[in-house]
Amino acid sequence: MRLDGRSPSAIAQAAGRLAQGGLLAFPTETVYGLGADAGNDAAVAGIFAAKGRPSDHPLIVHVGGADEVAHFAAQVPDFAQALIRAFWPGPLTLILPRRPGVADAAAGGQASIGLRCPAHPVALALLEACRHTEPAVHGLAGPSANRFGRVSPTLAAHVESEFGDAVPVLDGGPCEVGIESTIVDCTRGAPVLLRPGVLTRAQVEAVCGQPLRSQAELALAAADAPDAPRAPGTLEAHYAPRARVRLMDARALQTALDVLGAEAARIAVYSRVIVQTRSGQVLRKRMPDDAVATAQQLFATLRDFDAAGVSLIWVETPPDTPDWEGVRDRLQRAAAA
Repeated sequence: MRLDGRSPSAIAQAAGRLAQGGLLAFPTETVYGLGADAGNDAAVAGIFAAKGRPSDHPLIVHVGGADEVAHFAAQVPDFAQALIRAFWPGPLTLILPRRPGVADAAAGGQASIGLRCPAHPVALALLEACRHTEPAVHGLAGPSANRFGRVSPTLAAHVESEFGDAVPVLDGGPCEVGIESTIVDCTRGAPVLLRPGVLTRAQVEAVCGQPLRSQAELALAAADAPDAPRAPGTLEAHYAPRARVRLMDARALQTALDVLGAEAARIAVYSRVIVQTRSGQVLRKRMPDDAVATAQQLFATLRDFDAAGVSLIWVETPPDTPDWEGVRDRLQRAAAA
């Protein structure tokens, strides 16, 4: 069932369903989320079951604004407060110390909780309506609305292709950002980048007033490693279409097509360079020259290639520059699956 996100009655219907422990897919500026009341462990268990996701893999909780943070977080460091002021609503998730007994299932059993405020008018309207339901819903656990490990949805139709009529979808149109939020861990005294997104390191560091540390750096310190929070979307293999993804530079990509020649079939190519092939069966789509536009269309492109029945997706490796880090991360994980 698809609900019109522009309709106040549909928003009210959606909020009522969530307050009663149901599941609902909703739009954000990044991707569509599979939502449930973050404070209702039984409802959150429905998310894990629907996605086929391990129950110890934490979920991001979406809140309607900074005033809801205190409901879930035990404390908010100064640099995290600065990030909230600068980037919320927006594609930034903060990992914060969790209040005991709150959102246990959504946190995957951890002492921390991931929070973000989405920058999508339909999501914000839904979250506001949820605050006024009975019982009140203070936040929505909302991982991407797809089967675990697969390509995230950026259209209501993508969600329907994953779950059919089992999960209602609040339709808010295409997602503007297209890849999941940047995740910054704020539980270890200094900001740690757990997942890149469209917000660059430089943007985050400028607000924090200190450099972002990486998980790789912390892994070298044995004292830090055992307490490192787990975060969504950080498995080595993730975001994978059914077709096998392979990353290669432009020269290798063209060479591979030349070797296959007219026999190339069931292959899709996504590249910034214009490639040549003697085969009429190779699907080609040009990757935009800028990272923001590529992020917006990336997941939809992978889904379109799957729908066309290709078995291989060859992608030109994105530039190794800060603005491309989020796109590069998603493609590397898709290729690892």
